[in-house]
Amino acid sequence: MIALPTKDRIKRILGLALPVITGMVSQNILNLVDTAMVSRLDHSDAALAAVGYGGFALFVSQSIILGLSTGVLATAARRKGEGRLYETAYFLNAALLIVALIAPLLSAGLIWAIPRLYPFINNDPNVLAIGVPYLQIRAVSIVFVAMNYSFRGYWNAIDLTRLYMFTLILMHALNILLNYALIFGHLGAPALGARGAAIASVIALGFGSAVYFFFGLRYARDFGFLRRLPPWDDVKRLVQVSLPSGIQQMFFSAGYLTMFWIIGKIGTAEVAAGNVLINLMLVALLPGMGLGLAAATLVGQALGRKNADEAARWGWDVVKIGAIGLTVLGLPMILIPRILLSSIYTLDPHTLELALWPLRLVGLSMLFEAVGTIFQNALLGAGDTRRVMKVAIVNQWCLFMPFAYLVGPILGFGLTGVWLIQVGYRIVQAFIFTRFWIRRDWARVVI
Repeated sequence: MIALPTKDRIKRILGLALPVITGMVSQNILNLVDTAMVSRLDHSDAALAAVGYGGFALFVSQSIILGLSTGVLATAARRKGEGRLYETAYFLNAALLIVALIAPLLSAGLIWAIPRLYPFINNDPNVLAIGVPYLQIRAVSIVFVAMNYSFRGYWNAIDLTRLYMFTLILMHALNILLNYALIFGHLGAPALGARGAAIASVIALGFGSAVYFFFGLRYARDFGFLRRLPPWDDVKRLVQVSLPSGIQQMFFSAGYLTMFWIIGKIGTAEVAAGNVLINLMLVALLPGMGLGLAAATLVGQALGRKNADEAARWGWDVVKIGAIGLTVLGLPMILIPRILLSSIYTLDPHTLELALWPLRLVGLSMLFEAVGTIFQNALLGAGDTRRVMKVAIVNQWCLFMPFAYLVGPILGFGLTGVWLIQVGYRIVQAFIFTRFWIRRDWARVVI
């Protein structure tokens, strides 16, 4: 029988993870509300497809600099473990400077490229008419998203996850209010449809960045926030840890965009159902990611204290908690998928039927998602970002994508076939990351 962590260790894990989970659940509540509101527009399948494509296309474009979040977490947690808390914010300063230099260029390039590239993703005229302006507006927010991710990595590293939670709840509450006003034309605002959802997101993300800077000045000034940059060698280490994570996130999000392209070969209704499924899956999965970030922090701090045994034990303890929690969260997807879908979304009956079995598959895979997600983040917290990158890219692009295309559009197994292949590849990845954790090569990474 596998022993559960002690009460003190559970308290330590949940003390880090619960604020992150609360913030991430609020993110997914926002996604659900956003998608539910869009599903009530005219041409709802096209609107849902456009918003789904737009979200993943944006993540592809900004993912390289989003990897800075991993770099800030790993380096700052290691310094905290070494007893050098006073210089942990230097890495955040470096990340924010990099974002300020790179993000505006990414936004400008994406705004120019969207009308030229979007037809290659989906050439449905209704999807194009909604998706192009939606994505162009969302592209403005790249600088805010990247800064917010960098702050998230820092607050996790120094055990101030409550600041992350508080900011996200404020930001998402504002976003939902603005969605209500700008999508449908309430509170004296114009009815802008999907464009209103994009404008609401940009405003809310900018507000979140302002709150993070306020908290930085209040809680991290003594740790070096906005005082100085780290030595050049430390900046290089930050980039070396961040870049593989950013590349991995870019390929991961591009993979989901490609998955939507594959599903688009089946039909627009399938794309709408796929967008709904992704949002529901993230509601259950992101608590596992919150636990994973807690594992990354605990592992990084333990390695800073030169205690690899303690780091290894933290990884296993978080996995045990996550496996139980995510399995429970997956049960409604297995047992009552129709009620779950119809209570949140206004879907065409055909679209609803398409989503039922894929949602059951998501529920059945939650145990493996917990193991894979937590060990992946624990490895990132140890700075083992290159191996994580290689495994994630190879599994997704050499295993999932070819088989998904074969099984879905070509062999005719549709959306259910695509989701079955996705579950299989995620299970394989979970076993690989578990094997990495057991071998402990990550303990020799120098940051």
